[in-house]
Amino acid sequence: MLSFVVPAHNEERLLQGTLDAIREAASTTGELYEVIVVDDASTDRTAFVAESCGVRVVRVAHRQIAASRNSGAKSAIGDLLFFVDADTRVNPEVIGQSIAAVRAGAVGGGAAIKFDDPIPFYARVLLPILVLSFRMSRLAAGCFVFCTRDAFAAVGGFNEAYFGAEEVIISRALGRQGRFVILRSTVVTSGRKLRGYSAAELMTSMFRVARRGTKGVQRR
Repeated sequence: MLSFVVPAHNEERLLQGTLDAIREAASTTGELYEVIVVDDASTDRTAFVAESCGVRVVRVAHRQIAASRNSGAKSAIGDLLFFVDADTRVNPEVIGQSIAAVRAGAVGGGAAIKFDDPIPFYARVLLPILVLSFRMSRLAAGCFVFCTRDAFAAVGGFNEAYFGAEEVIISRALGRQGRFVILRSTVVTSGRKLRGYSAAELMTSMFRVARRGTKGVQRR
């Protein structure tokens, strides 16, 4: 069975598109599946949108995406877990390739990403470099990660000591359990953070994290 875990905080605007895309992609696989929205202390209609789409809602108050994903995984019953951000749209190709990779022996993986338009020019230039570097390093982008339940349990899930880069940490942990793949297929995620911050602001933030190492992502 496939379990899709969608962490969400105040995502009423984009959530339905994400859930519709999951349902469409999962229905093409011929596999049983479930969708779990982890509503993390939302103050908008996130839970209402999820319930209107007929999916299961788990309510938490972590205000931390790693902990929210772990709560969703605890409620899931599938043996293949997909963690999909609430602003990210999957497709039949990426789900089909994920299943095929696991059946071929992979313990998990991620996919290439695209941002929805419009995004700043600098992001268009840097995105191919970012995708290539993640592929070469075998690291999943945080908006889409999949893995077997056994591998997820073996690494202890997402590390809740971190408020950022948790996808990098679990990618490396899963890679120590077995083959971790980055698919050729692509998911589409929101470019709203790129639209909301300047290149200078984003680079400054990245520099601070790089300078402080893992300590830079251990505080909110």
